[in-house]
Amino acid sequence: MSLDDDGDYGGSGHTRTRLPDGEARRTTPRSTRNLVTVVSVVVLLVAAIAFANRGGGEGTSDSASSEGAGPAAAPTAPSGQKPVSSGFGRDREGVQSAAANYAAALGSDGMFNTGRRHAIVKAVAHPSAQQRLQSGFDADYSKDLLGKIGLNEDGSAPKDSTFVNRTMPAGTKVTSYSDSEATVEVWCNGLFGLTGEDTTNPVTSNWFTVTLKLKWNGDWKVLETRQKTGPTPVTGDNPVSGADEIADAVKQYGGFTYAR
Repeated sequence: MSLDDDGDYGGSGHTRTRLPDGEARRTTPRSTRNLVTVVSVVVLLVAAIAFANRGGGEGTSDSASSEGAGPAAAPTAPSGQKPVSSGFGRDREGVQSAAANYAAALGSDGMFNTGRRHAIVKAVAHPSAQQRLQSGFDADYSKDLLGKIGLNEDGSAPKDSTFVNRTMPAGTKVTSYSDSEATVEVWCNGLFGLTGEDTTNPVTSNWFTVTLKLKWNGDWKVLETRQKTGPTPVTGDNPVSGADEIADAVKQYGGFTYAR
């Protein structure tokens, strides 16, 4: 999360029908032929469900052995597409996953530490943009900025406090797409500040939209980022939690690293 809002950055169930006693007695006897028919239908349904759960046999994992190992992934993604095991798919869904995850990474507390920041940029940036992005972020996260926030020179929080900087994507929108380049907007909620009794920068929540331009290079990688404020919903009437409760929540609840 950039501080500059204008800157660049089912199982099967059974349904029972209750009948009057007379009707129940009349419908209890069943012929052998009807029973065979019912059994046949059930067998066909079970076979169809098993086939569907295998994903039709296409794109199965090479790790599935002849000894009966199951498929690598079940069809659990909301889109019905199988989730990727590494990297992001070369399609609209894949580029949105990449954008959401990169927005979270570039909006994390790791960006305030030089070593971690360089590792993050190296991981998400397109090779042609890595040096430019790294130089820009290094200028943004200067020692002067760290001092104003109340952080130590290495980006860590002072004693008895916890630094919070977390970006949580709420949704994505593809504004342009080809199989080689795409632009994605990521609507985010963010947490930022310091916990502690003496802090002058308490943890606050804000809303912003990060726009990322990405290019395919064996995976989707970032070319450019920018950020703007909002859209911002009306603040709810939840009571504000204490600094210790916020600090505990940040430590206990890890952020998501994979989306969509």
